[in-house]
Amino acid sequence: MLLAVDIGNTEITLGLFQDDRLTLVWRLTTASARTPDEWAATLTTHLVNAGHSTHEVRGAVQASVAPAVTDAFAQGVEQATGVRPATVDAGSKLPIVLDVDEPLTVGADRVVNTLAARELYRRDTVVVDYGTATTFDCVTADGHFIGGVIAPGVRTAAENLTRRAAKLPATELVAPQRVIGRRTEECIRSGVLFGAVDATDGIVRRIKAEWPGGAKPLVVGTGGLVSLIAPLSQEIEQVEPHLTLLGLKIAAKHLGIRW
Repeated sequence: MLLAVDIGNTEITLGLFQDDRLTLVWRLTTASARTPDEWAATLTTHLVNAGHSTHEVRGAVQASVAPAVTDAFAQGVEQATGVRPATVDAGSKLPIVLDVDEPLTVGADRVVNTLAARELYRRDTVVVDYGTATTFDCVTADGHFIGGVIAPGVRTAAENLTRRAAKLPATELVAPQRVIGRRTEECIRSGVLFGAVDATDGIVRRIKAEWPGGAKPLVVGTGGLVSLIAPLSQEIEQVEPHLTLLGLKIAAKHLGIRW
């Protein structure tokens, strides 16, 4: 089995692949204070609870945007499984081109999303990834990452709002029933989610207007909150919640990892 690990600033998403099939996905809170021993114990517990042995993991690959966690987590994976994860980043030898001014600064998650878009869709694509930040990755059919947009994430915006406004309560992010809220929580929910939806649609329309050659890119939504945003969006055409994990599996093949 292949263990694919997407280390984000807020959450770590892990996927277990049996051959090419994604059979298990779980999420952990990103915590820089945790030791390799703690990560190893957590990983072992999740695998065992899912009916797997750590010895079933024959290959591992990770992408990280949280440098303070990367090495400790990799050590934890190695302690638990005996396999050291290969790390995918902007310097990895993959069949994509980071066609931007500072290619080595492109985040690992965006590198993996670009690879996934190239391999899975084979057409001009905008990947909208809803994580700690909301990123818009612009990928041409031949695998050129031509740039994009980074905006505040949906949950990040909500938490910042309630933290800075003393009388606004923390509110669960669920789909609002209407725009005009009649209770404070409804007002926050409407503002955060419809604001994110309209930001998505507006930015995508601006991206399309600037797209080279006048082509119409496919718009794919992914990430932990895509299930909330996509049904309300007019621009998201396809949803693949685990696109980054699929990209990590594709990267593992290009890097010669066997599982």
